Amino acid sequence: MTNPRGRILWADDEIELLQPHLLLLQQHGYQVDTATSGEDALELVRQHAYNLIFLDEMMMGMTGLETLEVLKEIAPHVPVVMVTKNEAETLMEEAIGRKIDDYLTKPVNPTQILAACKKFVEARRITGQRLTQEYLHGFYTISRRLQEPLSWYDWLDIYLKLTTWSMEIEQHPELGLQETLAAQWRECNAAFGAFIEQVYQSWVHTPHGDDTPTLSPFILDRFVAPRISPERPVVFILIDCLRLDQWLVIEEMLHPLYTIERHYACSILPTATMYARNAVFSGLFPLQIQQHYPQWWTESADEQSQNAYEPQLLEAYFHRRRMTVPGGIGYIKIIDPGYGRKIEQEIRRYLRHGLLAIVVNAVDMIVHSRSESPVLREIVPDEAAYRALTRSWFRHSSLFSLLQTLATVEPPPIVIITTDHGSIRCLRPMKAYGDRETTTNLRFKLGRNVRAEYERGVVWLRDPHQWKLPRSSAVTTMLVAKEDFYFVYPTDYHHYAQRYRDSFQHGGISLEEMVLPVALLEPRR
Repeated sequence: MTNPRGRILWADDEIELLQPHLLLLQQHGYQVDTATSGEDALELVRQHAYNLIFLDEMMMGMTGLETLEVLKEIAPHVPVVMVTKNEAETLMEEAIGRKIDDYLTKPVNPTQILAACKKFVEARRITGQRLTQEYLHGFYTISRRLQEPLSWYDWLDIYLKLTTWSMEIEQHPELGLQETLAAQWRECNAAFGAFIEQVYQSWVHTPHGDDTPTLSPFILDRFVAPRISPERPVVFILIDCLRLDQWLVIEEMLHPLYTIERHYACSILPTATMYARNAVFSGLFPLQIQQHYPQWWTESADEQSQNAYEPQLLEAYFHRRRMTVPGGIGYIKIIDPGYGRKIEQEIRRYLRHGLLAIVVNAVDMIVHSRSESPVLREIVPDEAAYRALTRSWFRHSSLFSLLQTLATVEPPPIVIITTDHGSIRCLRPMKAYGDRETTTNLRFKLGRNVRAEYERGVVWLRDPHQWKLPRSSAVTTMLVAKEDFYFVYPTDYHHYAQRYRDSFQHGGISLEEMVLPVALLEPRR
């Protein structure tokens, strides 16, 4: 009968000398099979599923390295620990090159053997137990905290914990914690929506208060402007529609190249490109943009024209502050991958600017494409798959190549990466009512007397000016969706409710849309 702790194969032509070790493993609950030659070991591997193989390097007949080569063809995912008397560096390099997972030098001791078993056989079980204990403790802690008054910084802590647990739990589906975590996400987003409804107006009217986060219009003030100098260029990269969990995936791949200091900001409402990204590049709330630069504010439904004046808004920001940027300001928007490769090849020329701003639209395009493509929906069914797609995109992207190049140039640039807003997976449709002038956005609506089916699912902005948003003759009311609701018009309701259910959207109020990473990257030298 297979032992619950795992099944181990030990191949050594002097196996009788290892009886104390074999007995030790059996006493600790492992089932141990033995082989005295490489040929016998291969036959056993063909017949049984093993969790770990100890392989002697110097056996009669097939050597350990020869056996290893065939082992990796038969059972490529079974970890192999090479056991050897030979401490030559060349042997170790050859063994590692042939994909051994670890090696022990004879005479081996019991501690080494048990450590290898814990590492390769029981690591997943041990990690799962620790994760379950930590999550359940954290679950009850957060549930208690939701009954108390919370600040922005409390919510930031809760969001970081939820995100970290999500990324860890996805690696352990056998723990059965996914539904519990999903329910807690919903509970937290409901409470966060009520929190934002209560405090947001005070934030926009006292943006430098002690409990106010760094809102979109103040990202330049806090992170970019103070770092402008003649000595080093600043590269400011905004990745449209990037969530914190997606940034953590990207950050992991950048650690070999950069030391990374992570901060956080908060998107303004609505968490949509037209409002949030213009606010970032102008250093102003949308109402202020309309008042000071009406020629650069448009309410066109065309997304490209809504953000057509970012370079001008960025120039105006430094002009208002009477700041001179050495070498001037450069601006690049990367939509097409081919254009991204061209920028990467010419990046040293662009670094003559003291400030180079780069907008990358790839993640936002993935979100919109998934909403319309059944194939992408199948490939990206949930948040875990969304993170995996982000990892795959970034690994092969021109942006990653560009960052690799920036890590090598002299003088080393200061790299700042952020986003304008995130996105949330929408699961609950809600009827919205309005005239033909009402906007078509799924997470917010602007129009005359626009209204929604569920009051608890929206924040009503009856006077947009109080939220520092523009108001026009066509707009008297704004609705912003909370939690995972999305708006659908009554006409052909069931068709559109089904079409957009389980899509990633932005524009509303949720932790995933509003909490923004801001990363400061220093090239490693």
